[in-house]
Amino acid sequence: MKVEKKSPRKEPQDFVKVKRSRVHGTGVFATRLIPRGTRVIEYTGARISWKEAQDLPPLDPDDPHHTFFFSLDDGGVINAAVGGNAARWINHSCEPNCKTIERGGRVYIVALQDLKQGEELFYDYALEPADRRTKALERLFACHCHSLDCRGTMLEAR
Repeated sequence: MKVEKKSPRKEPQDFVKVKRSRVHGTGVFATRLIPRGTRVIEYTGARISWKEAQDLPPLDPDDPHHTFFFSLDDGGVINAAVGGNAARWINHSCEPNCKTIERGGRVYIVALQDLKQGEELFYDYALEPADRRTKALERLFACHCHSLDCRGTMLEAR
């Protein structure tokens, strides 16, 4: 079997570090100034179908709705619980300082503004519920960002 040696892809992993977050559990923080428009990190993991994602057991039975899934435009899913990197720990905010960009089935986190060293990275999860949106569903996906514009849920804005 022939194994090709690939040159390492330049991924700015040293832009971020994972540590405890004041917002929710674990978060991702800038290790240095990150200029606006910088592709900070790729959201990596195993590519699976939405059906496969739905059939997986929960990561935490006490919190069955917590996943590391990222839905793709083609209907596929990136499951960052398998082969994922630091990007899976980026928390949601209703007032994000980053955004996600999908290109060719790959997802990148891009800085929306200059990020200071030590600043936590956030993007708006804008979750699209498969079921009818209810107050109970909004509470199930409660937001903890505490921003002035907080909509109280990680579900997409109405």
